[in-house]
Amino acid sequence: MISLNDLMAAHPFLTGLPPRDVERLTLWAHRAPFRAGTRIFDEHGRAERFWLIREGFVDLDTRLPGGERVVIETLGPGAVLGWSWLFPPYRWHFGAVTAGPVLAIALDGAGVRGLCDADPAFGLDLTRRFMAVVIDRMQATRTRLPAAHYRQEICVDG
Repeated sequence: MISLNDLMAAHPFLTGLPPRDVERLTLWAHRAPFRAGTRIFDEHGRAERFWLIREGFVDLDTRLPGGERVVIETLGPGAVLGWSWLFPPYRWHFGAVTAGPVLAIALDGAGVRGLCDADPAFGLDLTRRFMAVVIDRMQATRTRLPAAHYRQEICVDG
């Protein structure tokens, strides 16, 4: 069986991270399998962890004003799921549900924040990595929400 440390070191999100930092992250990690259709978290819920997706797909979604759920982005192998654990008030900005079976590595947010606080250089590196994820998610949202809103107006108005 491949060690958790080796699985993490091979994940694209952690590419280039020094082995010592991967080892420290591994202390706060565990394997996290999910069945198809599992809601991993809800929008506005408490954000306490993040996941490195190894296998499978996860749909990020949000609710439109009329209550319709809209998929913002589908994440697959090599993606990172969750960034809200890093920034107060630690609440999810989207929801997430598995689109099939998923194998991921879960990391504890409070533990990783502690590592970042104890080692500012590591914290800066990790924050930069997550900011790239935030920008990507915001771009996906900007692209998909207007089309979903337009579809909703057509259904409601006519």
